[in-house]
Amino acid sequence: MTGSCPEPPYGSDRVRATTSEPVVREGRSRVVDRDANAETAQSLEGHARVGAGLSPVGRRSFGRVEVVHGPPESRAHRCADAECQHPERESTRHDHADLERSPLFSRRRFLRTSSLALAGATLYACTGGGRKVPFARTPTQAVEATDTRWPIKRVIYLMPENRSFDNLFGKFPGANGATTGIKFGEEVPLTRCPSWLPGDLPHDRAAFLNSVDKGAYDGFATGQFGDPWAYTTYEPEDVPVYWELARDYVLCDQFFCSVGGPSYPNHLFFVAGQSGGVIDNPENIEVRWAPGKRYPFKSWGCDAVGDDVFVFVKDEQGNLTKHDTCFDFETVPQQLERIGVSWAYYSATPYQAGYFWNALNAISGVFHTDLWRPEHIRPVDRIVRDIREGRLPAVTWITPRFELSGHPPESTCFAQNWVGGIVNAVMESDAWKHTAIFISWDMWGGLYDHVPPPVVDQVGFGFRVPTIVISPYAKKGYVDDAEADLCAPLKFIEDNWGLPYLTDRIARSHNFEHVFEFDRGPRTDARPAPVIRSCYGTPWAYPGDDYPGWPRGTQPDETQFVHPSR
Repeated sequence: MTGSCPEPPYGSDRVRATTSEPVVREGRSRVVDRDANAETAQSLEGHARVGAGLSPVGRRSFGRVEVVHGPPESRAHRCADAECQHPERESTRHDHADLERSPLFSRRRFLRTSSLALAGATLYACTGGGRKVPFARTPTQAVEATDTRWPIKRVIYLMPENRSFDNLFGKFPGANGATTGIKFGEEVPLTRCPSWLPGDLPHDRAAFLNSVDKGAYDGFATGQFGDPWAYTTYEPEDVPVYWELARDYVLCDQFFCSVGGPSYPNHLFFVAGQSGGVIDNPENIEVRWAPGKRYPFKSWGCDAVGDDVFVFVKDEQGNLTKHDTCFDFETVPQQLERIGVSWAYYSATPYQAGYFWNALNAISGVFHTDLWRPEHIRPVDRIVRDIREGRLPAVTWITPRFELSGHPPESTCFAQNWVGGIVNAVMESDAWKHTAIFISWDMWGGLYDHVPPPVVDQVGFGFRVPTIVISPYAKKGYVDDAEADLCAPLKFIEDNWGLPYLTDRIARSHNFEHVFEFDRGPRTDARPAPVIRSCYGTPWAYPGDDYPGWPRGTQPDETQFVHPSR
């Protein structure tokens, strides 16, 4: 670490916020000018960009969701109806050579896991844990035989990207939403949000401070596209997958991102219940192209590419220092590993857009150890197949490919179908009867939200994000107003498998027990999420300057969209 200086409080003067370079551009990220008394660590958060939300207004047909995994080798610029929902084939290839060679559950790995399970059982017996760790031949048998606090044997923690609560659920009945916002002191309506936005919105640490605007919470309309697009919300018919899941299960309307900043620190909270003090995305990140690859390699972790790569961290006294992008604090997956409970992290592979969201590549104790292997680190293109084949472990973390993540400017329509496809695959599997799914967006993405975030420590909270809890034991149509952040699903995991709380943030969180009804049998009224068959365009290409969701005169920035080649 080098140098330190105090960060201003949320009420500091307006500072310059930027969006970042698209993932396909080579070269370094830009460093924002810094005032000695203002913290403006720049976001690289634009790097690839996906998702907005108003599909072309018109009729939609609904049915079972088929998950989109990757771009076909050849595809027309624009897909009609359901054409884009049926990719040529699910991709199973991982760009790490060892992942291509290794079986999912090898004999060597099985023996190793069994020995860990025995050691974990002995440890807990000696310490009064008393939890049964099974000896079983398949991952499914082991998962179902393990003792848990509640009748939940599988947890799936899924993280889409960059949406505020008011943006997705501002009009949801019974929830604390808003249809108007405050823009620089004036009340304005939240207009209809399109599926594709014309560009990304500022959402780095500086953008967070600007949005807070000395406690006025009116400074979201910044950057190239902040005005008017930050002040938008979805109509129910434009987000049918999310709204139907919320109607059938639990919607949380007091759930905040953990850090008032962009994806990198919030994704660290996603696995660890802390960010190590990180408040922004890394600086000086470069990309690396390889022959035959459709996308460049881009990482924010221990394998980051670039000269003088660093990230700003903030200590308990509010001082800022530089740190490299490889951390040694512990994660919940490492806790699970020690007691023999199976886990996996599904993400984009190294030469797919979205790989930088795999937070475990920033954890030295995972990335530089035997834990970084195909039994644990799996390609997200394989998630639905693994669900259908009974290959999910006890605990699963999922981050999307950028094109399917819902990250502006790309289509939320395709993001909904991706999320719905995963949920439907679980519902149709034998695992459904004992599964809990937590869907939490990573952070607000620069979009307006009317609820001021509580200040709980030096880094958080950030603005509200949508969270949906899905399970046959979840209450039906329940709007949860208990305050929480991205640590709440981690506390559920730790309580369910008898783990100690890894951080103070996790310890202070609720564990979601109140949104379940464990005193009755599992619900039998599950119905599949709808599929939107009228998504405009294809997730793998720019929608075109003539996209009908943008008002006449809109000047989109095509360079901010993900492209499958240079």
